[in-house]
Amino acid sequence: MNVQEKIKEFIATHAEPKRSDLQTLHDLVLRVKPSAKLWFLDGKNADGKQVSNPDIGFGSRPHKYADGTISEFYQIGISPNKSGISVYIMGIENRKYLPDTYGKTIGKATVTGYCIRFKTLKDINVDVLESAIRFGIENTGEESK
Repeated sequence: MNVQEKIKEFIATHAEPKRSDLQTLHDLVLRVKPSAKLWFLDGKNADGKQVSNPDIGFGSRPHKYADGTISEFYQIGISPNKSGISVYIMGIENRKYLPDTYGKTIGKATVTGYCIRFKTLKDINVDVLESAIRFGIENTGEESK
C-alpha cells in the first residue's frame, strides 16, 4: 500500500467530525503546496509497539537530532488525538513566532513553539491556520535554505 492509500485509510478510521476535519486539513496543506512529499507515520517503534499517535506529514526538511545526526523529516504534521487535532509546524527556530503571530487570532486553540492544538476546525479561524502552515512550508524546507 502506498503512502496516499495509507493516509486515505487512516482518515477513514476516524468518526465524524474528526474524519472530515482531517480530510479538510489534508486538502488544505496540499492546496498550499501541491508537490509536498507525503508521509504517514503509524506511531509504532521497531518492535511494533505503539509509542505515539499516528500522523500525516507533508513536505521535507533536514532534522537535526540531539546526537548531531541529521535525517529527512516532514515540515507540517497532522495528528489526531483524544482531545482533538494537533498541527505541527516543524523547523521554526524562533519558538515565540507561532504564539506571537497566530495565538490571538486563531480562535479556540493552544499555540506553542511548533504546535497548534484544537478540538475541531469549527473552533478556529482556518484562514489563520492556513497562514501559519504557509509560513512553515515557505520557511522551513530544503528550498528555503
